[in-house]
Amino acid sequence: MAWSLAFDPFLPWWALAVLGLIALGLVAFGAVRRIRGALLRGLVFLALLAALADPSLVREERAPLESVVAVVADRSASQDVETRREDTDAAVAAVTDRLRRLPGLDVRVVETQPTSGDGTTLFTDVSRALADVPPDRVAGIIAVTDGEVHDVPEDRAKLGFDAPVHALITGHTDEIDRRMALVSAPKFGLVDSTQTLRVRIDDQGAGAGTRPPATVVIKRDGEELARQQVAPGAEFSVDVEIAHGGPNIFEIETPVIESELSPINNKAVAVVEGIRENLRVLLVSGEPHAGERTWRNLLKSDASVDLVHFTILRPPEKQDGTPINELSLIAFPTRELFATKIDEFDLIIFDRYQRRGVLPLIYFDNIARYVSEGGAVLIAAGPDGESNDSVYDTPLAPTLPARPTGTTVELPFKADVTDIGERHPVTRDLPGSEASPPAWSRWFRLIDAVAERGETIMNGPDDKPLLVLSREGEGRVAMLLSDQVWLWARNFEGGGPHVPLLRRLAHWLMKEPDLEEETLRLRAEAGDLIVERQTLEDAVAPVRVTMPNGEVRETPLTEAEPGLFRAAIDEAPFGLYQATDGERTALAHVGPTDPKEYRSLLSTTALLEPIAEATGGTVQRLKEGAGDDPAIPRVVPQRGGSTFGGAGWLGLDMTDAYEVTGIERTRLFAGFIGLALFLAALGTTWWREGR
Repeated sequence: MAWSLAFDPFLPWWALAVLGLIALGLVAFGAVRRIRGALLRGLVFLALLAALADPSLVREERAPLESVVAVVADRSASQDVETRREDTDAAVAAVTDRLRRLPGLDVRVVETQPTSGDGTTLFTDVSRALADVPPDRVAGIIAVTDGEVHDVPEDRAKLGFDAPVHALITGHTDEIDRRMALVSAPKFGLVDSTQTLRVRIDDQGAGAGTRPPATVVIKRDGEELARQQVAPGAEFSVDVEIAHGGPNIFEIETPVIESELSPINNKAVAVVEGIRENLRVLLVSGEPHAGERTWRNLLKSDASVDLVHFTILRPPEKQDGTPINELSLIAFPTRELFATKIDEFDLIIFDRYQRRGVLPLIYFDNIARYVSEGGAVLIAAGPDGESNDSVYDTPLAPTLPARPTGTTVELPFKADVTDIGERHPVTRDLPGSEASPPAWSRWFRLIDAVAERGETIMNGPDDKPLLVLSREGEGRVAMLLSDQVWLWARNFEGGGPHVPLLRRLAHWLMKEPDLEEETLRLRAEAGDLIVERQTLEDAVAPVRVTMPNGEVRETPLTEAEPGLFRAAIDEAPFGLYQATDGERTALAHVGPTDPKEYRSLLSTTALLEPIAEATGGTVQRLKEGAGDDPAIPRVVPQRGGSTFGGAGWLGLDMTDAYEVTGIERTRLFAGFIGLALFLAALGTTWWREGR
């Protein structure tokens, strides 16, 4: 219970002040002139002002509020070293038990977020947990941590509360560790270019600076590239080649030293994104036709493609006396394209091309060799397939997966995705393919052919092959057995998905990794690790995933869509992951390649001592040696003071916060009481002046 005086004036305070000054002036004037009853008039004025101020006597019923103390358990990755996590659990349990036995305390256990890319954000997590607590109710913070905290406030004013901060440090004083530090690494690099990584071996703890040179192993995508001897503490350079497009994962690793805390930071990882220079495509078109510009427009619209396009506007057999040097605006450089520089192209497209003596047969030998050594050829067939002068009657024929019969089917049909095409990345989820029949326009011509090998991913009428893909040697070949795709491009009968189909087809031929039909992939997504297996098979075996700490998990995959099987490891710890299905291997890195958590694994008191001293708290180790048992200090509640701890004890600043549960108010100048006082003062004045 508490008593106080409160006012609820009928006039503003400034008006009461003016009236008071006037009354004071009148009383002073009467006193100076010795006017009878001047002091009594002052009492009348005082009673009037008091009535206008409307004073009240207030009685409050108060209930004391509990003081809040936060016990913080550091769950960051560096706490997985040795017995730190077990020591943390034991200390948190013991401290919490002792606090809950003390009256007037609200104990809150806070666990730090383990996957923060900014390291251990202990104070951020505490602020979030105490967001609903007024600052004057906080009695203290007791953090059980290894001391590697990365968001320590610069001064106590930035804490958000005025209470002691205590830290109980896990680990011990004689720790040693070795770390491979990544000093600098490029984010991107052109495929086949050489990039430089700069790294350093950091020895920490006892014996640092006295150890001999160590062996460093350099790997790319899990395959060893080189070994070299490096002295600890000295920076050194590693030249690496960017072997392919997409992520190139480089590992620079050094062996574990004796009594080292953990090998998890003995490896530095650099992820360099391989960027291919523009893909070079040679497009050779036969006689002009309605769909001739379809391929050209598509390839020109792709910023990653450099296109060289030649069109045979007039076949050589048409003789009208025109001089040979006037038959073309630009001479067709056959020798340069198909002999000297053929290997510079990533893809050669023959669009309704008939040989007709334009290209000598020897150049088709070069094209066949180009395919077997890793090149790509696409045949977009038209009526040329019926003649005896087509590409099917050249040395290129053995590399083609389908053999034309010499006839053309001319009737309306809708291209249809085959069963294997539903699983192939070129035609999987092709817009409109989910309907039956497909929701795209008809075509009217098909070159009849027999598919002898490869995969037929689209069919025409009577299940005749329409789009056939094949791997030949190190290269790839595709045959599109119709020249009617332009109907989709011209939006005939609503058109069709010509852009995704032709673009995927071209990029599959040019070995785009995402379009590989048999592949295993890992990728990080929103803190999770996604395992994907792309295949043409109906089922896949489980994948073995090696975690950053060396643990191997057997991970079953479920079908996400035809030909694509997937699994997820939620909240994957930071580090390098490797997955294998026995034939294929994939790597991925989750989180930053140089996380703050692993830059120093040594426990320390230095980072938290300034804020602890500023708040009157303490920083104490739970144990001195590796084999010691944790020593839990006593907890002592205090009220006031500037020092809240010492050797073997922790102090809490108990608060006097309360909440008002009831109020009773008595008005002193209300009703008959106020009127009686005023009339008594006024009557006394009249009585005095009447004598």
